[in-house]
Amino acid sequence: MFSMFTRLLFTLGLLGLALFCYGQVSPQSSEATSHQTITVLRFEGAIGPAVSEYLVNEIVHANNLSQTEQPTLILIVLDTPGGLVSSLRDINQTILASQIPIACFVAPTGARAMSAGTYILYACHIAAMAPATTLGAATPVQMGSPSSSSKEDSNDDSSAMERKVLNDAIAYIRSIAQLRGRNQSWAELAVKEAATLTAAEALEQQVIDLVADNEDQLIDKLNGWPLTLERNTQKLNLSNAILVEHPSDWRNQLIATITNPNIAYILMLIGIYGLILEFYSPGIGLAGITGGIALIIAMYAFQMLPLNYAGLGLLLLGIVLLIAESMVPSFGLFGLGGVVAFSIGSLFLLDTQQQFAISLPLIAAVTLTSTLFSLWVLSTLWSNRRRPVVSGDAAIIGAVATVVEGFEQQGIVHLAGEEWAAISDTPTETNQQVRVIERDHLTLKIEPLLVMPNEEDTHGNPSL
Repeated sequence: MFSMFTRLLFTLGLLGLALFCYGQVSPQSSEATSHQTITVLRFEGAIGPAVSEYLVNEIVHANNLSQTEQPTLILIVLDTPGGLVSSLRDINQTILASQIPIACFVAPTGARAMSAGTYILYACHIAAMAPATTLGAATPVQMGSPSSSSKEDSNDDSSAMERKVLNDAIAYIRSIAQLRGRNQSWAELAVKEAATLTAAEALEQQVIDLVADNEDQLIDKLNGWPLTLERNTQKLNLSNAILVEHPSDWRNQLIATITNPNIAYILMLIGIYGLILEFYSPGIGLAGITGGIALIIAMYAFQMLPLNYAGLGLLLLGIVLLIAESMVPSFGLFGLGGVVAFSIGSLFLLDTQQQFAISLPLIAAVTLTSTLFSLWVLSTLWSNRRRPVVSGDAAIIGAVATVVEGFEQQGIVHLAGEEWAAISDTPTETNQQVRVIERDHLTLKIEPLLVMPNEEDTHGNPSL
């Protein structure tokens, strides 16, 4: 009875302790939920598939949260020289569709929002810059060469295409400027004449909304900021706001690495040469496995980049010609054609802006390496063709053997580290050197040498 009473008291004590702890924790949780959060998204460098996926996923995720969990503001901190138009449009579509206000901040001091960065700055609900930062130069730049046969027609087609791209970019940035109530005239100049502004000039010309030294000062200035969202004017309440960093995950970092044109280019070459090595020297399969993985990753990266298939075709043709030169020597014809096709294909591989072009020193280094490799293979094959045959009847007939033990008709001779059965029409002596004149399966027909090799004649001259 006493034991049951003791257990009951113990259970009640544990229950009371749990209720006490809950009462102590609950007010803290309530206080924590009263704080407003600001999601901070940072990136620097060219705007490509990795940056696009990072920003789009984070903004969509924030908008899909419940009302109590949604951040009060999304802050994009950027420093970019520009990037791909396709990635830019995906980002801006997500920003324009966001139910949560988004502020874009060009920071830190010395940062820039050039080209595609200017479009993102215009698209955000709030545009801000740190001192000594710049924006502008939003003219679309396209690489590549026209494919028309006539030069005059080619120039006309190129000019027409450039006008279409330019006018489309002007209309796009003007529409965003109209939506956000920002300076439309300067936006058109940024696209048409690659105009640029400093932070102070952008604020004066109503291109941006404010200038702040850092994120904390920016949040202080935005507290109580009037904002029109879904045709409703409201003020931002950021007095208790907490900045919550949302860095890119490992997947975005991996995509950013492999979509670097130089990395994707190297991976593609590793894949191609790895598979070629596996085909010509089958073994464990290490070269084939490595080449296959590298080639698949490179193709994944290129499908996310604006790949020029003519450049890819020229590059593959160059590799095929270099291999053909190694297999069927053409006195440099295939090799020279392969080097030219390889170089031109590498230059035209990506039809895009300068931020996503393959490095010219890298192309030169790879081309030089491929050229030297093909020349080395060619010289090796040529020297091998001039060497005497070292196997088969051609190597045995005419070779010099040594008699193991003298015999008259049949015996054993020593040839190239092996012992052979031999027949001779004349008697032989032990350790006598003989010449092979014929082979019948595993039996050699021999004849004695008139003069022993390396033996001097009676005049003191070495014999041949």
